Amino acid sequence: MKWIGTKNLGLLLLGIWLIATSATALFSITFPHMGLVLAALALAAGVLILLGR
Repeated sequence: MKWIGTKNLGLLLLGIWLIATSATALFSITFPHMGLVLAALALAAGVLILLGR
């Protein structure tokens, strides 16, 4: 099976963060430590994008 998505891990994490953030707002989804998880995901995505990975 051929991978269609991005090879850039930073952009992949950014996409996951955007979907997760909007899903929590649209559908009122909550889980324990949600803010911490989303912040860590955003930080990792930002660092990888800046490093060009």
